[in-house]
Amino acid sequence: MKRFTTLIQPLELRANLADPRWVVLDCRFDLANPGAGRLAWQAGHLPGAQYAHLDHDLSAPVGAASGRHPLPDAEVLAGRLGRWGIGNDSQVIAYDAANGAHAARLWWLLRWVGHTDVAVLDGGFAAWQRAQLPVDADVPKRPARQFVAQVRSAAWLTTAAVAESLVRGDIALIDARSADRFAGQNETIDPVAGHVPGARNHPFATNLDADNRFLPAPELRRRWSRTLGGAPSAQAVCMCGSGVTACHDLLALEIAGLAGARLYAGSWSEWIRDPSRPIAAGAA
Repeated sequence: MKRFTTLIQPLELRANLADPRWVVLDCRFDLANPGAGRLAWQAGHLPGAQYAHLDHDLSAPVGAASGRHPLPDAEVLAGRLGRWGIGNDSQVIAYDAANGAHAARLWWLLRWVGHTDVAVLDGGFAAWQRAQLPVDADVPKRPARQFVAQVRSAAWLTTAAVAESLVRGDIALIDARSADRFAGQNETIDPVAGHVPGARNHPFATNLDADNRFLPAPELRRRWSRTLGGAPSAQAVCMCGSGVTACHDLLALEIAGLAGARLYAGSWSEWIRDPSRPIAAGAA
C-alpha cells in the first residue's frame, strides 16, 4: 500500500476512504470563533471524518508562561489518537477549510510522536467540494486502538533554547506570520507587536497557489532556499504566533525536500510572556 507522508490529493483520498486502516480528521478551526469548526463538521464533512479541535485536542491548556497553543502531553495525545481509532500502522489524513494551516498542526504532532504515515489534504475541504466528492453529516464510530508514542524530543525547541541558540548563531529562526504582523503592524491577536530579533519572515501563505494548494516542490525549494540564505535546512526553526501555522512552513520544507527543520512550539505568544525578552519591529 502506498503511504502518504506530506500531501494527498482529493481523488487519491476518495479512492482509499473505504480502507479501514485509513483515518480522516477534520481540523477546521477559526481563531475568532473557536466553536465554528465543530459546527462546520456537524453540518457536513468528508465521509468517516472525525473532528479534531485545535484548542481541546491538539493543544494543552494555556499556562501562565505558555503561548496560546502549548504542545499537548505526548501520552495524552497518544490516548486521544487511540480513541480516534489510530494505531501505529494507520494512514492518517488531516484536512481543514482550505489552506492547511490547522491540518498541518496535526501533521506535525503525529510526526512528533513518531508517526510518519500522515498527510494533509491539499486544498482542504474546499478542494474536496470543487471535485464534487461526497460529503455527509454522519457521526463516525470507530473502534479504539492503542497508539504507542515514540516521541522525537529533538523536533522542537523551548523558548530558552531558542534564545540561547540565537546568541550562538546556530539556528535560522523563521516566522510564518504575515509580513505586517512580523513587522509589528496590524497586530490583532497578541498583546505585543513585533518579532523575535534575528528572525526571518516566511509567511505561510507564500507556500500556496491561488487555490490554496501547496506550490510544486521545485518552486517551494527555490523560495525556501532564498529564505534560508545558505543556512542548511537542519538549522531552520519555524515559529509563528502560537506554534500552529509554523507547522505549515515545516510541511512546506518537507515537501521541498529540505529536511530536518524544527518547531519553536511556544512561538511569539510565549516569547512575549516575559517583558525582559527583546523585541524587534519592521521588516527583517
